[in-house]
Amino acid sequence: MKKLLILSTALSTFAFGASAQEVVLMSWGGAYGKSQTEAYLKPFTAETGIKTTMVDADNPATPVKAMVEANNVTVDVVDIEYADAIRLCDEGLLETLDPAILPDGADGTPAMDDFLPGAVTDCSAATIVFSTMYAYDTTKFPNGGPKTMADFFDIQKFPGKRGLRKGAKANLEMALMADGVPAADVYATLETDAGVDKAFAMLDKIKADTVWWEAGAQPPQLLADGEVSMSTAYNGRIFAAAVAEGKPFESVWDGQVYEYDVLAVPKGAKNKDVAMQFIAYATGTQRLADQAKYIAYGPARKSSGPLVGLYEDGKTEMAPYMPTSAANLTNALASDFEFWADHDTQLNERFNSWLLN
Repeated sequence: MKKLLILSTALSTFAFGASAQEVVLMSWGGAYGKSQTEAYLKPFTAETGIKTTMVDADNPATPVKAMVEANNVTVDVVDIEYADAIRLCDEGLLETLDPAILPDGADGTPAMDDFLPGAVTDCSAATIVFSTMYAYDTTKFPNGGPKTMADFFDIQKFPGKRGLRKGAKANLEMALMADGVPAADVYATLETDAGVDKAFAMLDKIKADTVWWEAGAQPPQLLADGEVSMSTAYNGRIFAAAVAEGKPFESVWDGQVYEYDVLAVPKGAKNKDVAMQFIAYATGTQRLADQAKYIAYGPARKSSGPLVGLYEDGKTEMAPYMPTSAANLTNALASDFEFWADHDTQLNERFNSWLLN
């Protein structure tokens, strides 16, 4: 509770005469960007008087690296995937985050006990647990749609184009699970050349029928436009399309790959101190619970869970749509950040070469 009081005082004090201050957040846009705007950008400005601005990127980790190396950092906070945060921190491209600035849970639990395991790193603090899963257009399969990850790779049984993110991460894991590799053995398999070959061999089966996407907003649009019959996607984007827009999309959780998304400050950010204050505010118990009102991503704090209720429509229970729901974890894989921090460059070089051949 003492940390909350200190944080509140610091924010209020800083806000006095803070008209020249601004926090620029680079994030992923779309329904996810809206959830951040409503849950913590608007409240932060209302409580402190500090202006907040959001800019979008297909993957904020890429421009962050370029900005820092060019000594031209134009954003203050970035929302990035966990493995990218570890890698960028190791490369000295992010500011160190002092965990002492993070507020205790609303129930008084010390911050480092309240965040989910591993959610706070040397340079970042997690906000959500999100999932890469797949969804299909129910109108394309009137006799029953796919149920498993193996079904996604079965063009004969379930015809139609597939949508896949243009990159190695998650695709290789899903390919192996589709080929029968148990989730617990996926990363040990990918540590071997034979395992990587096995994953690409599965991807070969659907390569000719694949439409590649790069931005999170694309999979729902590809499905809505009829360009694909099913697509991998971030689970929250499918929820937004199906529940908020009434699209005939069904989520398939089998073989989902889930992980944290985090907030961090690029090295050399012009408003570093305010940026850190913003992260402390945005990762508080109520803020993370409020974000779940707008999108189906699980909060990264234990104390936020009980506060998650209805969607903004006032009638849809959010819990069943979370990747962390017990029913959705039957055959799920936690993304291994250490694996991707070590192998991202190598495997994406192979992926890009494979795409061209």
